[in-house]
Amino acid sequence: MLLTLFESHTHFFLSMFQKMILTKIISNTLSLHKKQLIEWLPAVRYFSSPTNPLVNVDVNDKSGIAVVTMNRKPVNGLSLELFEAMSKALDDLENNRIRGAILTSSCPTVFSAGLDLNELYQPDKKRFKAFWTTFQDVWLKLYGSSFPTAAAINGHAPAGGCFLAISCEYRVMCPDYKIGLNETRLGIIAPIFLRASMRNTVSNREAEKALTLGTLYSTEDALKIGLIDEIAIYKVKAIERCENFLAQFNNVSSIARSFTKRSLRQKDLEELENCREEDFNIFWSNLIEPSVQKQIGDYMQSLKKK
Repeated sequence: MLLTLFESHTHFFLSMFQKMILTKIISNTLSLHKKQLIEWLPAVRYFSSPTNPLVNVDVNDKSGIAVVTMNRKPVNGLSLELFEAMSKALDDLENNRIRGAILTSSCPTVFSAGLDLNELYQPDKKRFKAFWTTFQDVWLKLYGSSFPTAAAINGHAPAGGCFLAISCEYRVMCPDYKIGLNETRLGIIAPIFLRASMRNTVSNREAEKALTLGTLYSTEDALKIGLIDEIAIYKVKAIERCENFLAQFNNVSSIARSFTKRSLRQKDLEELENCREEDFNIFWSNLIEPSVQKQIGDYMQSLKKK
């Protein structure tokens, strides 16, 4: 009887011990799978603000690459508010020491249609001064960023859309779209910093022709003159190609790379920094010319009929 009682208690304690061991094994296994799942899934940190949905920024913690998506539908017209959102996003990215940024659009067929014509037509000088100053800020921050940049151009990119693309270091464009600085077609003079970006992208000769004629290039023609670097059939592929470009810098000193980029672009950046007020005055004087205002007004009317 005593032996039976001993066996019973032994069996009880063994069962409890086995359960504890089994529970531990299951717990460790689940933790391991959870860890593996977390490592397998792309870690993404979101910087977009619910109070400002115009620009969404997704940063992949594993690669350190941010995808910056313009989200002012239907065509990402560059308004004061969109420029302010972009300026804030670029500040956040600099402060978070990312490894690279890809600029793209949430619109299905338009990267950006350029400056919002409502900002240009019959403008209020005080608002337009704020608009132009923020426009300058965005260029200085994007063109002079410490991190490498690329543009996944998933739609048409005339005027200001082209400006954003050529402010980046690398451009991948989807087929069957147009890109170019066509300001002269509306009687508008491309500002000094847009001209600098174009000269930095294509040869001086091509830049002169493009700017004076206001040429809009097809994707294929843009590739031929070096306005873009690659063609990708879909947006997701364009982003992938941009990621491949940025990944090339993984084995390059970020300090050396950033210093080299800055030194190559320093003259252009300083040129604007030293004449921001003059740049505004020149553009404002041109913009309020009656003939220019009429051209912009007529063009806006023609868009409404489409």
